[in-house]
Amino acid sequence: MSSLFDDPAAANLDGAPQPAAPLADRMRPKSLDEYVGQQHVIGPGKPLRRALESGALHSLILWGPPGVGKTTLARLIATFVGGDFVAFSAVMSGIKEIREVVAAAQARRHSGRQTVLFVDEIHRFNKSQQDAFLPHVEAGTIILIGATTENPSFEVNSALLSRSKVYVLEALAVDDLVSLLQRALGDAERGLGKLGVSADEQALKAIAVYSNGDARVALNMLQQAVTALPQSPSPRLTTDHLSAVIERRALLYDKSGEEHYNIISALHKSIRNSDADAAMYWLARMLEAGEDPLYVARRLVRFASEDIGNADPRALQLAVAAKDAVHFLGMPEGNTALAQLVTYMAAAPKSNAVYVGYGKAAEDATKDLAAPVPLHLRNAPTKLMKELNYGRDYKYAHDEAEGVSRMSSLPEHLEGRRYYEPTDRGLEANIKQALERARALRKTSS
Repeated sequence: MSSLFDDPAAANLDGAPQPAAPLADRMRPKSLDEYVGQQHVIGPGKPLRRALESGALHSLILWGPPGVGKTTLARLIATFVGGDFVAFSAVMSGIKEIREVVAAAQARRHSGRQTVLFVDEIHRFNKSQQDAFLPHVEAGTIILIGATTENPSFEVNSALLSRSKVYVLEALAVDDLVSLLQRALGDAERGLGKLGVSADEQALKAIAVYSNGDARVALNMLQQAVTALPQSPSPRLTTDHLSAVIERRALLYDKSGEEHYNIISALHKSIRNSDADAAMYWLARMLEAGEDPLYVARRLVRFASEDIGNADPRALQLAVAAKDAVHFLGMPEGNTALAQLVTYMAAAPKSNAVYVGYGKAAEDATKDLAAPVPLHLRNAPTKLMKELNYGRDYKYAHDEAEGVSRMSSLPEHLEGRRYYEPTDRGLEANIKQALERARALRKTSS
């Protein structure tokens, strides 16, 4: 099997080492012991490590954000078990290529060699392409390792998922990234050690924070920063030098992916829990990453009815006003209108009584046959309708002393059903009193 880590190096015209490959590629670990992070999966005694050490490697899906080491881990797994590592891109390949890879794997198997097939971005395969792997995974022709940044529950078909073990990889911690950066600075063979560059710890932490858990981004940024250092007998990287390479951070956010739904969920639940600071943070995460502000506004209009409702009806008015402000102003000026809205709604009294009540009413409205409208509630604009008793026994509420008549407005089989149960919070407490009074009057009015 050819080396997985062949990284040829060249030299600058001035004699300084200038590796051909990016630093992130050169610093790929050569063994599991060098692998940084994901100790909950690959650490001593952990599930994947036990499977490898016991010789019971199985097909698996590595799910995690970019730059956390999915490809590297797949390579190391193949090396650990002595298998032939075959990289396969879901972006560039189709059924024809799958058949060719499987045929080669079958030939290897006949000669006693195992094939570890790594499928990057496996979520990009359609169902038929994913299904093409199934018989070969079941037969043991290939050990499939799929990598994805998307939730496998939604993006990998159930048949393939049931034959694989999903391992969730996490964004690398700041300390893990700092450790990687220090290793790269000190490694004279694969890293930047021959340059004799030292670095302030704060500078390395700044790079780690900027990279947002992505080792590739961190190492490539370190390489750029070191390259940009002024010539010196003892070059040292400080936070002042980083301004040349650090621009506005690209936030981890995919408008069509799971993170989109995770963050809007976090915003919604923070407001519901009356946490204005968390709500402001999640709002900023969405807007600063380029989310459509009108999408956010629409979700907040919904929140105003669903989670505040009649406890503070002004929330819905403010939500609609904020939506109009965003539409009128655009971004970034519209961000403060949304920030004003989320902080107001976080502080507002909460009630989901309208939401729950509508759900109950909708269930009754859809599960039964459509009940006819009671005759006394029907208008009778024609003589025939009057003859059929349309509108008969209707009692005009304004003619009653208290403005409430003793008359049911529900179909007979739903008489007495309660859908809306107001809370004692905010203005809804007053609404509750008014409705209870009306209910009592309907029972006593003549």
